[in-house]
Amino acid sequence: MTVLVVGDLVTDVLVAHAGPLAVGSDTEARITVGGGGQAANTAAWLARAGAGAVLVAAVGDDHAGRERIAELVAGGVRCAVRAHPGVATGSVVVLSSAGERTMITDRGAALLLDPVDVTAAVEAVTDGTHLHLSGYPLLHAGSRTGGLAALAAARERGLTTSVDAASAEPLRQLGARAFLDLLGPVDLLLCNADEAEVLGGTGTPAQQAAALTAVARNVVVKRGADGAVWVSRDAVVRSVAGVPVPPLDPTGAGDAFAAGLLAAWCSGAEPEAALAAGAALGAAAVQTVGARPR
Repeated sequence: MTVLVVGDLVTDVLVAHAGPLAVGSDTEARITVGGGGQAANTAAWLARAGAGAVLVAAVGDDHAGRERIAELVAGGVRCAVRAHPGVATGSVVVLSSAGERTMITDRGAALLLDPVDVTAAVEAVTDGTHLHLSGYPLLHAGSRTGGLAALAAARERGLTTSVDAASAEPLRQLGARAFLDLLGPVDLLLCNADEAEVLGGTGTPAQQAAALTAVARNVVVKRGADGAVWVSRDAVVRSVAGVPVPPLDPTGAGDAFAAGLLAAWCSGAEPEAALAAGAALGAAAVQTVGARPR
């Protein structure tokens, strides 16, 4: 079982601070630099879960891009990543505390995700069984055709598909209807609580997920420490409680959850077992600093 993951590969500058930011002054923090990007994180956690993972992405032809690729390869991820001359690899400043993270983003070369590259990568991975698309490419005009090409190529090859809704504020800026119209028929849509409210309106997580089954056969709402809810188009609701662990850094926890869920579901697990696998990997992620497995 091999999952193709399409989306961003960037550098994370993680600023982990214990208390509130002292605006206009100094705040002590632990600062680290390493790999990030929702798609790349999910691919790394898929490999950690024992699944085959291929990342399709774009970076700059620079030192940062080469480092980001090398990190993933060392972690067991196969990379179909194009390096673009004359443009910088994307970077994100992540302000993280134990309970929340805020991202300041320069997507750089990630905006150059090329539909030709994406289609070729999907066709080349002959052992691929599922395609997972980070929503970020769909949220920006420069990379949107690449994201759409990924879904089209997967359908052409008969792969199952999933999309992660990515981030609430860019979804608001694009508009819920516009985003959902881009998806076409997908097998699984994943949202966190904020994204579910943008896309599915007000209501309980199960109600929001049920509303979104109009565009996805299955919808999962990730609720962090409160677990997750899965609703299928047949209106059957499954849920799982969160795994109680002391949180250190939430960066990448949603990506790890997606990886655990996909590794289980794409191997034939029922939704309840897939949710539990996602919750377990998400819990492991919040106990590490940074977005990737340690």
